[in-house]
Amino acid sequence: MSAPHQQLAKSLELLRLLQEQGRVALRTKELPRLHRERLLKNGFIRAVMRGWYVPSSPEDTVGESTAWFASFWGFCAEYLTFRFGDEWCLSPEASLKLHAGNMTVPSQLFVRAPQASGNITTLLCNTSIVDVAATVPDNLTKITPWELQAYSLPAALIAVPEGYFSRNPTDARTALAMVKDASDLLDLLLKGRQSVVAGRLAGAFRNIGRFEIADSIVKTMHTAGFDTRENDPFAKPTPVTLSRRIISPYAGRIRLMWGEMRTAVLEVFPKPPGCPDDVDLYLAEIEEVYAADAYHSLSIEGYRVSPELIERVRSGDWNPDADDFDSKHSSALAARGYWEASRAVHESIRRILSGENAGIIADKGHGDWYREMFGPSVQAGILQPSDLAGYRNGPVYIANSTHVPPSHESVRDAMPVFFELLEDETQPAVRAVLGHFVFVYIHPYMDGNGRIGRFLMNAMLASGGYPWTVVPMECRDKYMAVLEKASVGQDIQPFAEFLGQLVRQSMEGGAQKELPRT
Repeated sequence: MSAPHQQLAKSLELLRLLQEQGRVALRTKELPRLHRERLLKNGFIRAVMRGWYVPSSPEDTVGESTAWFASFWGFCAEYLTFRFGDEWCLSPEASLKLHAGNMTVPSQLFVRAPQASGNITTLLCNTSIVDVAATVPDNLTKITPWELQAYSLPAALIAVPEGYFSRNPTDARTALAMVKDASDLLDLLLKGRQSVVAGRLAGAFRNIGRFEIADSIVKTMHTAGFDTRENDPFAKPTPVTLSRRIISPYAGRIRLMWGEMRTAVLEVFPKPPGCPDDVDLYLAEIEEVYAADAYHSLSIEGYRVSPELIERVRSGDWNPDADDFDSKHSSALAARGYWEASRAVHESIRRILSGENAGIIADKGHGDWYREMFGPSVQAGILQPSDLAGYRNGPVYIANSTHVPPSHESVRDAMPVFFELLEDETQPAVRAVLGHFVFVYIHPYMDGNGRIGRFLMNAMLASGGYPWTVVPMECRDKYMAVLEKASVGQDIQPFAEFLGQLVRQSMEGGAQKELPRT
């Protein structure tokens, strides 16, 4: 008889083969009982419902949701295809959100299928699928990489109810901005004789500044004999004018979020003190809080660092060539990388305080911050040199968050827009709050996004003369919660208030400078 570890290896090999086929939803018949029991016992798969499983990690704790949220869309696509074949699709609302680049995992996913029975299928982590008995439109589109069957963009814009536009203005405007001309919309509007919907869409396009499309819809419907009356379905004017050359939904989405959120930031954030007269003194004050900042920032990311380790790194006693612990221990490498990155950040801040544009400096410098942060891990052989190449080349997921960052292809479209917004922004408070939020919303790197986001926040705070501000480890849960509200609910105010309170404490001399006793 094979040893237990050899038996588990055979089960893992079967799981690997299924995953190499791109499988996310695993059925009982694909996992023979002995293999299934071994994988379940050791935490390599997790039951979603009777007869259905998804891959998981043995390191996941009870209540951990990251693996499920990472699997959600792929599981739904495979499960629904198993149930309904090709005769199903996402609801118009769910389709439009995905077209707009909103990959947030919903608590309830509504789908349409002629053979549906109106059931609610309960899934993991308070999520479910609601199937509605209804016809599906012709010419469905498939949204990759999950092969989700959805309404086409024009069909979704026509099918969503009027209230969708005021309830989900960022998604709606982002989707509208992806439309190049009125042709596909008009084909469906005329065939469906949808005069009222045509008026709504004309008003929506005019709201975002696409006057030619709005005029084309109204004139064509009138010419065809329809009494189309234009009606703006949005509750407010658009916060920004979108380019006519939007290729990725994230380019328009980030501009819209920035425009919609900046007023809320200015309402709650303290006024900037103004750039300091003595740059060297300002940088010296940053050095005073370095140890506390490193401890808290690294601890937030799950590293176990001590004041002694931070001090050894700062003093130069860290020696990976002579000390096997320093060369292999992830926390030691993270502490060394944080120190190296902080040197690069401080140099960027010196240039900002000398009058250079903060957005341009961040654009030029953030790659150096990233390389310095992970250089020690490459030198120790834990990471490959190619890991320093730049933005990620694969998907990334945020622990226990329903927010799904954009695909790696979309990162290349989103980051230039992000830095343009930083460069053009006139208010330091907005640069700091939205700089941090949008950076982690995009999540451009495979690792280090939180640390670099906080570095970026402090560099932008410096542009207004605000002091370096530490996000304390004891506030981690609240910090993550308000970031989740901004990412998923598009509500930036709690995050702005959270950071604003920390900045006020720093301005009043109450910055977190002490380290825990050991």
